[in-house]
Amino acid sequence: MTRRVAVTGIGVVAPGGAGTAAFWDLLSQGRTATRGITLFDPVGLRSRIAAECDFDPYAHGLPPELSEHNDRYVQFAAVAAGEAVRDSGLDTAAENPWRVGVSLGSAVGGTTRLEHDYVLVSEGGRRWDVDHRAADPKLHLAFAPSTLAAVVAERFGARGPVQTVSTGCTSGLDAVGYAFHTIEEGRADVVIAGASDSPISPITMACFDAIKATSPDNDDPEHASKPFDDRRNGFVMGEGAAVLVLEEYEHARARDAHIYCEISGYATYGNAYHMTGLTGEGLEMARAIDTALDQARLDPTAIDYVNAHGSGTRQNDRHETAAVKRSLGHHAYDTPMSSIKSMVGHSLGAIGAIEVAACVLALKHQVVPPTANYEIPDPECDLDYVPRTARPRKLRNVLSVGSGFGGFQSAVLLTGPGGRTP
Repeated sequence: MTRRVAVTGIGVVAPGGAGTAAFWDLLSQGRTATRGITLFDPVGLRSRIAAECDFDPYAHGLPPELSEHNDRYVQFAAVAAGEAVRDSGLDTAAENPWRVGVSLGSAVGGTTRLEHDYVLVSEGGRRWDVDHRAADPKLHLAFAPSTLAAVVAERFGARGPVQTVSTGCTSGLDAVGYAFHTIEEGRADVVIAGASDSPISPITMACFDAIKATSPDNDDPEHASKPFDDRRNGFVMGEGAAVLVLEEYEHARARDAHIYCEISGYATYGNAYHMTGLTGEGLEMARAIDTALDQARLDPTAIDYVNAHGSGTRQNDRHETAAVKRSLGHHAYDTPMSSIKSMVGHSLGAIGAIEVAACVLALKHQVVPPTANYEIPDPECDLDYVPRTARPRKLRNVLSVGSGFGGFQSAVLLTGPGGRTP
């Protein structure tokens, strides 16, 4: 018998306020957290706006060792994981540590700390013969992406499968998906899963400036992120983390845990096409959706809501609109589809996990988050994108999809009570 996978805990650090309650409040009210960049001086950049987290590691109780020597994205993950474990009611110390795993994703890892310390050791880039003494003595923690999962595993005593996933902007979806398969295949009973990124730094912003992927609407940051709207001109950079506690279903029931929903399907495919480009047909994303549906043994008409990648770039919005139509057929026109990036920005590898957390909360509250700033339809994007205002709706099966540089296309399917037959 296939092992089922339950979601029993949620933790979020996102723009607009740390914590799951603040995150859902922002989404359900359709508020945006985008603003002018304050984390560094953005003068000279084409895009000078972002969705930043107001975050103090000491206020969240992180120890000095973690706060002083680890990059911001690791701190985000530690806080989000702490909230998720508390929410789950799981006593990790009482669990068999060999049956507890960690699966966390990140697209750009310790870029922020690496850039900061490179500036120090090179006197702002003026020296080739850098002075290593000016750097943090534990700078290697930022250099190794595995630090992300290792830090969380150490905090919770997880000795099972521990991994950091880096597949661009699908990292969060893939980390959750790999955790799902880890439990389903019997290699763990509990996996702390999610993703974190803190990419609001000069080098990252300059990279996306170079390909004109980010919005230049610096005079109106609140309305700059407008996925599927005909006026859209790029995404708004974000940051943050989301972590879920996933458990084997009977393991969760045995301890009388609150079960939010199940992860019922996951798939990922590549397009072998272009590092940043997408085909117009959406074949690879459609295949991921179809495979996730097959795993869950669900008909496409069972999908009640699609949480879109919805980055706000023309090629992405049209690509995934085509993919959803291809997979859901005529039912796509009756299914609400929205992008929370309109409110919390695009936090690269973290956003997939943040969007999965939004889907769990949508199932809990039976409410579809809106696409903020959506006002003028694009004739090539003709689905129901839930403009500006959250919508109450009976939800049982929710689909979250994502695209990543490199051609990655992923889909995660979540099922609430009554959504499918065991």
